[in-house]
Amino acid sequence: MNLFEQQSREFIPRHIGTVGQEPEMLRAIGVKTLDELIDKTIPSSIRTRSCLNLPEAISEAELLSELKNISLHNKTFGNYIGQGYYGTIVPSVILRNVFENPGWYTQYTPYQAEISQGRLESLLNFQTMVSDLTGLPIANASLLDEATAAAEAMNMFFHQVNKTDEIKSAKFFVDDEIFPQTKDVIVTRAAPLGISVVFGDYRNARIDETFFGAIVQYPNNLGSIEDYRDFISRVHNVGGYVAMATDLLALTLLTPPGELGADVAVGNAQRFGVPLGYGGPHAAFFSAKDDFKRAMPGRIIGVSIDAENNRALRMALQTREQHIKREKATSNICTAQALLANMAAMYAVFHGPRGLKNIAKRVALLAQIVADAVQERGFELVSQNFFDTIVVTVTDIKPFKEKAERQRINLRYIDNTHIGISLDETVVLDDLYDLINCFENDVDPVAFSINEDDELEHLPSFAVRTSSFLTHPVFNTHHSETQMMRYIKQLENKDLSLNTSMISLGSCTMKLNAASEMIPLSWIHWSHIHPFVPAEQAKGYKRIVDELSAYLNAITGFDACSLQPNSGAQGEFAGLLTIRNFHLANGDAHRNVILIPISAHGTNPASAVMAGMKVVVVKALDNGYIDVGDFKAKAEQHSANLAGTMITYPSTYGIFEEEIKLICDIVHQQGGQVYMDGANMNAQSGLTSPAAIGADVCHLNLHKTFSIPHGGGGPGMGPICVKAHLAAHLPSHSSNVKSETSIGAIHDSRFTIHGAVSAAPFGSASILLISYAYIRMLGAEGVRKATEYAILNANYMKARLENDFDILYTGHNGTCAHEFIVDLRPFKTSAGVEAEDVAKRLMDYGFHAPTMSFPVPGTIMIEPTESEDKAELDRFCDALLSIREEIKEIEEGKSDRKDNPLKNAPHTQLSVVTSQWSHSYSREKAAFPLGYVKQNKFWPSVARVNNTVGDRNLICVCEPTSSYAEQEA
Repeated sequence: MNLFEQQSREFIPRHIGTVGQEPEMLRAIGVKTLDELIDKTIPSSIRTRSCLNLPEAISEAELLSELKNISLHNKTFGNYIGQGYYGTIVPSVILRNVFENPGWYTQYTPYQAEISQGRLESLLNFQTMVSDLTGLPIANASLLDEATAAAEAMNMFFHQVNKTDEIKSAKFFVDDEIFPQTKDVIVTRAAPLGISVVFGDYRNARIDETFFGAIVQYPNNLGSIEDYRDFISRVHNVGGYVAMATDLLALTLLTPPGELGADVAVGNAQRFGVPLGYGGPHAAFFSAKDDFKRAMPGRIIGVSIDAENNRALRMALQTREQHIKREKATSNICTAQALLANMAAMYAVFHGPRGLKNIAKRVALLAQIVADAVQERGFELVSQNFFDTIVVTVTDIKPFKEKAERQRINLRYIDNTHIGISLDETVVLDDLYDLINCFENDVDPVAFSINEDDELEHLPSFAVRTSSFLTHPVFNTHHSETQMMRYIKQLENKDLSLNTSMISLGSCTMKLNAASEMIPLSWIHWSHIHPFVPAEQAKGYKRIVDELSAYLNAITGFDACSLQPNSGAQGEFAGLLTIRNFHLANGDAHRNVILIPISAHGTNPASAVMAGMKVVVVKALDNGYIDVGDFKAKAEQHSANLAGTMITYPSTYGIFEEEIKLICDIVHQQGGQVYMDGANMNAQSGLTSPAAIGADVCHLNLHKTFSIPHGGGGPGMGPICVKAHLAAHLPSHSSNVKSETSIGAIHDSRFTIHGAVSAAPFGSASILLISYAYIRMLGAEGVRKATEYAILNANYMKARLENDFDILYTGHNGTCAHEFIVDLRPFKTSAGVEAEDVAKRLMDYGFHAPTMSFPVPGTIMIEPTESEDKAELDRFCDALLSIREEIKEIEEGKSDRKDNPLKNAPHTQLSVVTSQWSHSYSREKAAFPLGYVKQNKFWPSVARVNNTVGDRNLICVCEPTSSYAEQEA
């Protein structure tokens, strides 16, 4: 290999941590070569021997140059499209210190609360912000996008009213002037559940007991501020509930939904300092009346106390989550948009209530100026009550569109006679000349009047907000950049992320998120593109979408791809809908039974139920394999109605089952389709594929295998790949279907037969750049090597630990795939030590715990990924082996069963330096149990969190200042 070839391949050893360290690792495993290990691990019947059809690797510099050139094919026009997406100014202090900071974007979901207090506080700020602005007492920590949040509200209402199998109220009313993309997703989500979606004008809608709920938009699709109070009362009078899709910036000036009587408020927090990014990722919000707290989808951050009675935060009411409720879940939500929720929360912290209100007033004043100027030129507005959006009636949009495009302006062309104009905080007064000129006669010069002290004349009196918001000190303190920078850093320091140490979460694939993959996301030609711009303005994105789709098809062995699902759970749902659509097209509507192994992740059965499927659980054998006999019997039993199966491969137990092709054949013989959960694709890429095992469709977690960061609990992407016979049944989107209809009937022609699963056509499109960059810099060889080394690293760690711990489940040759399960259950009997104790003690050693009690209670599942170097793998193994010695001390009576380093873990800095030390072990053993810890100590900011107290006394917003004072006292 010459010097120039080496340069092109430079990223491979930068991404793969154990390159050059193989001999010692292979000796520990007991094999001679890496090829021998792979042959022992992956069944020969499914091995792919040919090279992946991917481009050759390129260097980091070449990648950045290539993406810069591609980005210039996107055109950055002045955007006045609106429709739930708006230009925003990302404060530089937030851009640099959160969005571009691996201390924030490489964190995991805060299940281990003691080392997650920073992002938990920020997410609590987000919830407080949403609760205050919407006037509803409880909010979650974000959802995927506005459209899916609206669908989640519908789903929650449906199950709240229809609490038995007998559905009494199956109708859901959707006002005509809801955003089109929201209508699209609602229709998609309603059909499998048997919900009848009724569109109409809320003013004359006939609501009776057959309706379980309704949704309206405030301000609506046409920018109009409508008075929904009477309508809400009518829905409540028949026992139904009302959701209101709304806008957080507008709510700084408008009466909040809660005060108008709404039960739920949903929307998009994007305009609070989160880039457009051609559709995402953005943080949706969801707030509700207190009655819904145990039924709400998504994660809720709550206040509790730790073992030392200090305030501590944690994820509350976790028994609501799908991985516990499985097929009884009413939502399959498995992630959120934590990183983007944190950005939106920081935006509110930085600007404060006064700053936000001033931004809103400027935007509203700009809209008022444009409205007056347009009307002065003889045009009529659809509504005189508006915040930031006006709709102008014209005889024909064509000349206005041509003129706008000449001036590099995007307006919203609702139909042939209506033009929407949405203003935002990026618009300055000088922009109004070109904007108003779109409606000028080309003879008279553009002129308009402005008085910055003008009253806002277009806010109706009922809708003028009088209640206060964001009164907590956190929103009224950090307004200088110095204060804000330090506040962000203070929170970051409380959280363990990948820039601290390895995060070996099984089934989560916490690999390197390389800086070169992340840098382009901040470039304006990627970040400033509205999701509904004309296609010719997004040719750069089209190239990324087309090429990444081709790469994913090559890796999976499939023929078609949809990049729309914006999370793994959404990918599962979309894949199952594709199977459902296939059976419906073949006249097999009765095929609705899905076989799911008992070891499956909880999202699998939850997604199946959402897709209208009936779940039949398949047993597992003692060795962790699927019970093929039980599988075959149940497939035959349900042959007439079999829709298919959902399988994870390698299994959630971390093994490649040799009979996988037989399992797929059984399903196909009975007329079903095979859905493969791609959670463990990091053990397949380049060595085998979903197509090779016999699957028909799979979803891929780009935030796992393909290097998108987890962001502390989102974003994620879950695209699906399918065989050719399923391609026609993939999701579509309303924005891809042209409409010539009039206002009030847009829904009639904007929905394709299969509809959308996300608000934007390509989901969270901007982060597709990360996976594109990952594949381009690794190339075909690097993608395969990443898989090989993920398997090598896992088997090396297994070899180091298996003499001291019981390892559950291995393949027939004694190897694991890319992850393995350590059984901690014996220690409960021998030493009174549980898995949680080990997880918390690992924090004292500077590590995040592996996945705890999944898929087997009382165990930990370890997945090191390919990105860690051997020294880090050894440090983690040394930590676990040291903990095993601490357990042995308890077993031998040398350490007290109740007062020991495991039961008291984690140990905070405060607890170690206190003058009172009553424990039987030393302070040094508590805080510095191994030598390496002294070199890079990470201190948990709270002691072990009390989950019970937090759930019994649910507090999900920032507490009054007095609560802090009481604690300090």
